[in-house]
Amino acid sequence: MYSKQELEEVHQRILPYIHKTPVLHSSLINEISGTELFFKCENFQRMGAFKMRGATNAILQLSKEQQKKGVVTHSSGNFAQALSLAAKSIGIPAYIVMPSSAPQVKKNAVKTYGGIITECPPTLKDREETAQRIMKETGAGFLHPSNNTNVILGQGTAAIELLQEHPDLDLIVTPVGGGGLIAGTALAAHFFGRNCKTIGAEPFEADDAYRSLKSGNIETNETTNTIGDGLKTNLGDKNFPIIQQYVSEIIRVEENEIIEALRIIWERMKIVVEPSSATALAAVFREKEKFRNKKVGIIISGGNVDLSQLLF
Repeated sequence: MYSKQELEEVHQRILPYIHKTPVLHSSLINEISGTELFFKCENFQRMGAFKMRGATNAILQLSKEQQKKGVVTHSSGNFAQALSLAAKSIGIPAYIVMPSSAPQVKKNAVKTYGGIITECPPTLKDREETAQRIMKETGAGFLHPSNNTNVILGQGTAAIELLQEHPDLDLIVTPVGGGGLIAGTALAAHFFGRNCKTIGAEPFEADDAYRSLKSGNIETNETTNTIGDGLKTNLGDKNFPIIQQYVSEIIRVEENEIIEALRIIWERMKIVVEPSSATALAAVFREKEKFRNKKVGIIISGGNVDLSQLLF
């Protein structure tokens, strides 16, 4: 279904529009974890998160006619910003449906990147109905933030770059939200790694992916009381089969473990990352024996933090 060549073509296609982000490491964090960690820092990506990759690839795969009419999505966070900036870079309109409850800082960022915002009540039903109305009015095509094949393949390019620099990684750990990043990463690890496994990290407070892997069906969350605000979404029918086939396991972490990992990254690496990103390091700290003396890649998914809401 997927091939190494297909992933290579995706990477080449988006290269003119993205940053090749740095891979950092910390001797002290290696010491604490008992393993060798390599952080792929997508917090330095354009618009501050890995989602720029998938948004760009998805737009570039549209026909010229489709591109002229623009793209639409509903998102309160990073994908709204990514799609807005990717569309602006390629020269097409982006219509963004945002819940009225979305932080002003995120609405401001979308506007800065040229996104045309329509606000709606903060329910999934309202978001979907508003997006449908805009599609009818404009002819714009809908792009899902995580359950779209071209988005998934684009997200996998972060892991491709990580493995180009460190081809001998034993494991790559990523946070799990809607499933696009982990699915793309797992494909990249399978095709570009040398027996490199992919592990997901997820809060106990939003552990739908963990339960989905156990049950074999896409599960949802009753509550999502987590500081990892990018991890509250559910898996989809495009990414779940990839996760089932290529992801080894998902490790769940407590809220205090996410905060501790976040603090260590800020203090020791001197980089700004969002709580969702710290979930991957929290998983390594929680299951030290599993990772001991391995070479481990960690995808730092983003750095879009509302500085008025710092946890420490």
